[in-house]
Amino acid sequence: MTTTRKRQANLEAWHAYPKAQITKPGGSAKMSFRTLRKGVISGSAVRRCFATHVPVAEKDCHSITPPYDNLLKKLERVRELLDNRPLTLAEKILYSHLVDPKKSLSGGGKIRGETYLQLNPQRVAMQDASAQMALLQFMSAGLARCAVPTSIHCDHLIQAADGAASDLEKSIISNKEVFDFLESAARKYGIEFWRPGSGIIHQIVLENYAAPGMLMLGTDSHTPNAGGLGLLAIGVGGADAVDAMTGTPWELKAPKIVGIHLTGQLNGWATPKDLILYLAGKLTVRGGTGHILEYFGPGVHAQSCTGLATVANMGAEVGATTSTFPYTANMRAYLHATGRRAVARAADEAAAKGYLNADEGAEYDEVIDINLSELEPMINGPFTPDLATPLSKFSTFVQENGWKDEVSACLIGSCTNSSYEDMTRVAEIAEQAKAAGLKTQVPFLCTPGSEQIRATMERDGVTSSLQDVGAVVLANACGPCIGQWKREDAKGQENAILTSFNRNFKSRNDGNRYTMNFLASPTLVTAMAFSGKLSFNPVTDAITLPDGEMFKFLPPVGQDLPSNGFALGNTDYYPTPMPEPQPECEVVIKKDSQRLELLEPFSSHFGPHNPRGLELPPLKVLMRIRGKCTTDHISAAGPWLKYKGHLTNISENTLITAVNDEGGDVNVAFDHDHGESETASDTIPTIAKRLKSRKQPWALVTDENYGEGSAREHAALQPRFYGCAVIIARSFARIHETNLKKQGILPLWFADKQDYLNIDSGDIIETLGLADLLEGNTSATLKLRISKRNGEAIEIPVKHTMSIDQLNWLKAGSALNFIRSQIA
Repeated sequence: MTTTRKRQANLEAWHAYPKAQITKPGGSAKMSFRTLRKGVISGSAVRRCFATHVPVAEKDCHSITPPYDNLLKKLERVRELLDNRPLTLAEKILYSHLVDPKKSLSGGGKIRGETYLQLNPQRVAMQDASAQMALLQFMSAGLARCAVPTSIHCDHLIQAADGAASDLEKSIISNKEVFDFLESAARKYGIEFWRPGSGIIHQIVLENYAAPGMLMLGTDSHTPNAGGLGLLAIGVGGADAVDAMTGTPWELKAPKIVGIHLTGQLNGWATPKDLILYLAGKLTVRGGTGHILEYFGPGVHAQSCTGLATVANMGAEVGATTSTFPYTANMRAYLHATGRRAVARAADEAAAKGYLNADEGAEYDEVIDINLSELEPMINGPFTPDLATPLSKFSTFVQENGWKDEVSACLIGSCTNSSYEDMTRVAEIAEQAKAAGLKTQVPFLCTPGSEQIRATMERDGVTSSLQDVGAVVLANACGPCIGQWKREDAKGQENAILTSFNRNFKSRNDGNRYTMNFLASPTLVTAMAFSGKLSFNPVTDAITLPDGEMFKFLPPVGQDLPSNGFALGNTDYYPTPMPEPQPECEVVIKKDSQRLELLEPFSSHFGPHNPRGLELPPLKVLMRIRGKCTTDHISAAGPWLKYKGHLTNISENTLITAVNDEGGDVNVAFDHDHGESETASDTIPTIAKRLKSRKQPWALVTDENYGEGSAREHAALQPRFYGCAVIIARSFARIHETNLKKQGILPLWFADKQDYLNIDSGDIIETLGLADLLEGNTSATLKLRISKRNGEAIEIPVKHTMSIDQLNWLKAGSALNFIRSQIA
């Protein structure tokens, strides 16, 4: 038999070989992924792994289990108000969480896309970067405890550089001030605090808090990840989270609902990641705005719970409010495996009463049919997550664009793809490569999603499989996915990386605007790490081995749940469940801190200082922004994350990567009233600060889908801090538009998108009709009077999406100002 045929026989044996039976002291257990590891891991090594890990025990589910009986009772009232029409799953969950169904639903008009709903979320989760500002706002409300169960997750401030242990140690030291603040606030207000090293917020929420039929909020745009367990998990800014934490009804315009009908079965190299990459290409980055994506059909039930979470996670990339799925047997199995049998039992009963699936005959605003059997692997990018290319056409795509046929790094993990199923799939690829004598050709970085996943990977040999072929395992944190990557190579150079992440805007991952990030499934990313070529297609292509023989990967198969159960790992990272507030605890903020700063309330735009009454004062136009302007453009992450709790310092990065449409330069704004000692143009933050120092409120003119991307409310706080009062856009991303409203900035939409070109920097804008709106005339027409620098004046019509409550926020100066006035 030739060398090639021997290798191929080995790989075929890989797939035929049963899961190894491994004996541990006191009993027997099965290895948890198919492997050629026979003889690779010694019995003693395996025994050591088992001896150092404790399996997950049953959790106290009191604060986790939704109050299904109450929700079902409220749902009955909703059905009466809606004449017993069939409801989608998303409608059932949303409407059963209404504060007052009659008030929200009895108007007789259209609900979806029209009616503002007052809701009571059941839970809030916050990551460490956004939690700082959320807590500073919550503290100013003067309450002694959170109104709903709340958790803090330390995952964003850990920088990837050398590997898990050293990176975690350095990050804890460099961010000690922030972690001390978060932990002390958690103790004071009774918040569960997940320490650095515990894992990524979304994986932890899925493992511990998510429950079918729940409504929860999270201060991160990928909060919908929890939707893999059949709930509505919605990403919001910190001010929205404060609504729920203070017991204030949370407001949401009732989303339209896109039904996504799944049939068939994924096969070969196709994964759930490819489903959402395909859908992103179909819907585009703004196609889901104002919509919930509700999946249904037989194809849903064939997917693992964590696979559905991957799909829900990246719904954020099409602007969707959130994504959800009907309750499935795989969800029940996941709840059992993660110590939540009580939740599963309660969910089974609720499902039997019709709560956890759509009614027969329920109508969607749009239906998309996808046959999973026809789905092939996808690669999306660069620079936008909706540029979708089938793997079979990607090599041609690379050639047509004249890119170098090389990959500079491959990265797997992140909140999108770090489940046990993902990791056992890539471990199988690694074992195939090892059997062929291959090592990765480029840096290959792996991020476990949680300490639970990391510990289980280590115990079951997954980690060693990856390390044996060259992988570096990073800390259980966001790391390179959000720009926390201390990358030393390729600086300022065009290069291509392949990642299993969810977002790929310019400069996002390594601070290099020339790095092209192509998004793919972790299996595809791993296979391509062994080729090092951008054009490599593991479905059809072979790799030439050193002896000249050809090697071809077989499609990998993962295991959704570990046979031995999940391992807890280091329990020092974990919080005390359901802690009681400690009112005597002092929240730690260092004097003269450069990382944390107490918030001063924003002043109202209206009052004695404004001669125009309830119209906004005259506003100077700072600039007209060209093209894509994400929250990364408005408030960059990476090295700026350390200032998330210090509004003055982080505001120095405001719009520094935005493109000025008047000239096409990045981070350039014009000062048409500059003094003799001032320049006519400077950085955007510099000109914004000049206007603030002159007490001149200002406005921005922006393009389509302004504020797409993450939920970071700093992208609203920073312009407001510098004096922004109005942003006029061709269109807005949902979360960002709400964040602007929360901070007292009026978001306006061009009625005629061509008017975008009729406003220039230095023009003066005056609102017309806003006073009528604020005085209660909900049908008032809004216009803007534009006074040009040449003396010409024009008027243009604009639209708004302000509710009555949101108008109160604007009038008060911010939502928090209004909430504080209601509590007092």
